[in-house]
Amino acid sequence: MNGYTLYPAIDVRDGRVVRLRQGDYARETRYPDDPLAVAQRYAAAGARWLHLVDLDAARSGGYTLAPLLASIKASTALQVQTGGGVRSRADVDAMLAAGADRVVVGSLAVREPARVGEWLQCFGAQRLTVALDARADDEGRWWLPTAGWTLASGVELDALVAHYADAGLHHLLSTDIDRDGMLAGPNLALYRRIHALAPQLALQASGGVRDLADIDAAREAGCAGVVLGKSLLDGRFELAAALPAERPC
Repeated sequence: MNGYTLYPAIDVRDGRVVRLRQGDYARETRYPDDPLAVAQRYAAAGARWLHLVDLDAARSGGYTLAPLLASIKASTALQVQTGGGVRSRADVDAMLAAGADRVVVGSLAVREPARVGEWLQCFGAQRLTVALDARADDEGRWWLPTAGWTLASGVELDALVAHYADAGLHHLLSTDIDRDGMLAGPNLALYRRIHALAPQLALQASGGVRDLADIDAAREAGCAGVVLGKSLLDGRFELAAALPAERPC
């Protein structure tokens, strides 16, 4: 692999930086810093990318972070992938117009894969990230909930990974929902599984990262990058200490 990308994450709800535990909106931790200030801090530490999530829109639709996104782009050199509430091509257009470098499509990518596959041809593989966030059942099958992880879709992970690989996807993000916000380590078996199914995808690990060793382990499992959320916000390590992982192998 010729490089690795770290994506410090800012999840926003009601205008505040928050983290949820296992995607549960009732289990929220709020952080005191303004979202723009956090983005600027990550940029000052040397980050190249930011992962920005509108949690209100993820559940209800209607992306609300365009002003914040525009402020981040105006005040930093960060490239931003952002998502939450994408329901239409117009939503993607609006996010790109607000300054997004990549738009993350989650629930709609599960419910309407043919439609999102068409968007890949329209916008190009470098402008979209598909998020396939999953929960495992007792038999080890991975299912993809939607609407901010609140609704069961009945769609399996493996089938959609294959679909999007065939449709020309490049950037795939996947979260083991049960590890999100839990600081339990990334699910390396999940990422090895996805990498084996579609090694051509630039896979982003999300959920559970505790320390620098987890960042290295995700890379060794076949990931092209990792999203860093609670571990940075809680000060478990400094972003500057993790950034050398972005150097090529």
